Amino acid sequence: MKKLYYSIGEVSDITSVDQHVLRYWETVFNDLNPQKNKAGNRIYKEDDIDLVIRIKELVQEKKYSTEGAQQVLEQEKGDPKEQVELPVEVKRDLKEIRLFLNKILKQL
Repeated sequence: MKKLYYSIGEVSDITSVDQHVLRYWETVFNDLNPQKNKAGNRIYKEDDIDLVIRIKELVQEKKYSTEGAQQVLEQEKGDPKEQVELPVEVKRDLKEIRLFLNKILKQL
């Protein structure tokens, strides 16, 4: 069963991004802003994890600076009229596939 919320440790394990890097990225990327629970712990949703994966791809794999990655992310937001909305089921399947592939990548 899929969870609604993930801790920073779980997100770190899923994405192979250190926790201190996730905290730093929160200060740099405005869209990465996980909620906090009553105890003050970060709680990430799947959309947050998707964003972490995209940031990781840009910064660590494609070697963008954080400023460059911010620009790319802003461009990707684009005009909402131009974006095609996928059915919820397709989005869910794509997220599950992405998480699965990241777990495999981590094991390599």
